Amino acid sequence: MDAATIAINQRMNKFDGHAQVWLFGYGSLIYKADFPYIARRPASITGWTRRFWQGSHDHRGTPMAPGRVATIVPQAGAICDGMAYLITPEVFAHLDHREKNGYLRLSTVISFDDGSSTEGLVYIANEENAAFLGAASELDIARQIARAAGPSGPNSEYLLHLAHALRELGKTDPHVFAIERHLAQLSHPGTAG
Repeated sequence: MDAATIAINQRMNKFDGHAQVWLFGYGSLIYKADFPYIARRPASITGWTRRFWQGSHDHRGTPMAPGRVATIVPQAGAICDGMAYLITPEVFAHLDHREKNGYLRLSTVISFDDGSSTEGLVYIANEENAAFLGAASELDIARQIARAAGPSGPNSEYLLHLAHALRELGKTDPHVFAIERHLAQLSHPGTAG
């Protein structure tokens, strides 16, 4: 599958006719809501785990030197924490453009901290898209992130903002925090993590 996903996402009709839809964000959507929303609530989805396995050729890297950004991959029993936004379908055009480098809209059950849940949508970059980089050690991911930058800024900024946002939510993510520690050690050799 081509990394350009706008046209594919425009064909998703699962939420046609809905005046409002919940959107789950697990990466930059946690801390960068550059779109109008009606409500915003901490949330999670089950059966998925966050991984820095997606290449960023358009925001945090370039086609010749892609950065690494978050996607989610299936994992039995896993819980991925993030932020949910109640949006109107008019926001899809903006989100489809923002997430155009390999991310597809999928429906999912979103759970809220009060125990309630609802069906909503999430953007996921799976291994079938051309920008997918796949698994690597957290140290190797940190090395790639340390070198990458794109039109939206340094790849390291994305990682650090995400780690900070997760801490503000009171959530932990061993994968994200391990990459963050490696990045700090690469930036300041000789310091203990």
